[in-house]
Amino acid sequence: MRRLLLSLLFLAGFVVASAADFAARFDDLVRTASPRQLYALLYDLPKGGDLHNHSGGSDRPEWMFEIMTDPARNGGDTFYTRVRVTPPASADTAPSVRFRLIRQRTYDRLTPAARADYVALKDLTPAERTEWGNSFRLDEPGEGRDEFFNAIWARRGEMGQNLDVRLELLVANIKAFAAEGLAYLETQFGADGAVTNDGRAITPEDAVTRIERRLAQPDVVATGLVVRFQDTVLRFHPEAEKRLAETYAFVASHRDRWVGVNLAGLESDPRGHPRRFLETFRQLRARFPTLALSIHAGEMDGPDSHIRDTLLLGASRIGHGLNLIHDADTLLLLQQTRRVLVEINLISNRLLGYTPDLTQHPFPEYLRTGVPVCLNTDDRGMWDSNLTDEYYTAVTTFRLSWLEVVQLGRHSLAHAFLQPADKTKVLADYEARIAAFESRYGSGTPSDALEKLENAKPITYGYAQRTWGLEFK
Repeated sequence: MRRLLLSLLFLAGFVVASAADFAARFDDLVRTASPRQLYALLYDLPKGGDLHNHSGGSDRPEWMFEIMTDPARNGGDTFYTRVRVTPPASADTAPSVRFRLIRQRTYDRLTPAARADYVALKDLTPAERTEWGNSFRLDEPGEGRDEFFNAIWARRGEMGQNLDVRLELLVANIKAFAAEGLAYLETQFGADGAVTNDGRAITPEDAVTRIERRLAQPDVVATGLVVRFQDTVLRFHPEAEKRLAETYAFVASHRDRWVGVNLAGLESDPRGHPRRFLETFRQLRARFPTLALSIHAGEMDGPDSHIRDTLLLGASRIGHGLNLIHDADTLLLLQQTRRVLVEINLISNRLLGYTPDLTQHPFPEYLRTGVPVCLNTDDRGMWDSNLTDEYYTAVTTFRLSWLEVVQLGRHSLAHAFLQPADKTKVLADYEARIAAFESRYGSGTPSDALEKLENAKPITYGYAQRTWGLEFK
C-alpha cells in the first residue's frame, strides 16, 4: 500500500509538471486557432465527468423519434403525439399541452373526440415532425423557464413509462458522451415508474435487472465510459418526504450502480425549501450507512439561504450554486474547506435566464478563489448542446488556462461518487489521456499542431450552430 501511495504521489507530481509545460502551448493554440479549430480541439479534449446530468433532459428529439417509432427498440409499443388541443381538454390526457406523448394503451382508451387530437408519431408530416422536434428544446428567443418547466417536460408524457425507450435513449447518450471524450457519467436515472405495454407495473428490482443487462451489452461496453446513477426526488411534491425515504432505501440497497441521492425541481417553489427535508435526512442517516448527496441549490435570481441550508442536509456537491456569490459566509466556507464541489451549468443558466450575460456568471470567481467546480450539461437534449459547448463557452468567455481546463476534469472525477478503487482507476486513465493530448498537440508550430485537427470528427448540435455559427458534418 505504501509503495502504491508513493507511486501515485510521484505520478501526480509528474502530471502537474507536464501540464505546466503545456500551458504556454495551449495559450498559443487558443490564440492561433480559428473558431472551428478551437471547437475541434476542445471536442478532442479528454474530459472528466458529467456530474450534473438529467437523463430525460439529455434525450435529443432526433433520438427520441427514431427509438419511439422503431418496434425493435421500443418494445413493440406505439406512441402518439397531440398535434392539436381541442377544448375542453379531456381529463385523462391532461396536461393539455401540444405534442404531449401517450402510449398505445392510453390512446385505445380515449374517446373518439379525444383521439382526433392525436396522431401516431410515425405518421407526422415532415413539417409536423420538425415542429414536434423543436418543441422539445429551447431554440427560439423568448423561450425560457416557463417553456422548460411547464411545457417541455410535460410533453414527454408517458414516454418515461417505457423502459425499453428509456434504456435506448440512455445508451444513445452514453455513446455521444464517449465520442467527445467523457470518462465518467453520473446521470439521474431511476428504476421506478416503468409500465409494460399492457399496463402492468415493472417492479424496481425487475427494472434493475433489465438496466444491468442492457449496460452489459457489447455496444455499451465498447464505449469505455464509466456510468453510475443518482436517484432523484422532486422537492416540491406533496409526498416528497415519503419519496425521499423510499429513494434513500433503494439507493442504499443498490450502491454498485446508484451512488447518490438528489433533490431537484424549481427552487422558487417554496414547498421545496431545503429545510423541509432536514429531519427526514437525519432520520435516514440514523438507519443507513452514509449515502452521498448531490443536491440542487442556488439556482435562483437573488440571495437566499438555500446553499447553506443544503449543506446542512449533508450535501457534498451543490448543483448550480449560482447565488452562492451573494452569501459571503458560505462562499468563504467553501473557499477554505475545498470539500464541497459546485456543479456549473453555463448553457443551462443562460437559456433559463438566470445569467443571460455569461460574462457575469460567478463561475470564474469560484474557480479562481479555490472553490472546487466542474462543467456539466444539465439537460443537454433540451438545450440542443453537448459538453464541448460548455468547454468552448468557458474557454472563450473566461480565457481559461490549460491548468484550469485540466483542473475542471480532475475536480469532476475527484468529487465523483465512485468507490475508491474505481475513482483511482478513472483518475489514472484521465491523466494518461491528458498526457496523450499534450503529446499530440505539443510539437511543431501551433499551426502545425492545429492541422492535425483536419481529420477530427466533431459533432455539433443546434446550440453551437445558432450561437457561434459552428457546424460540422
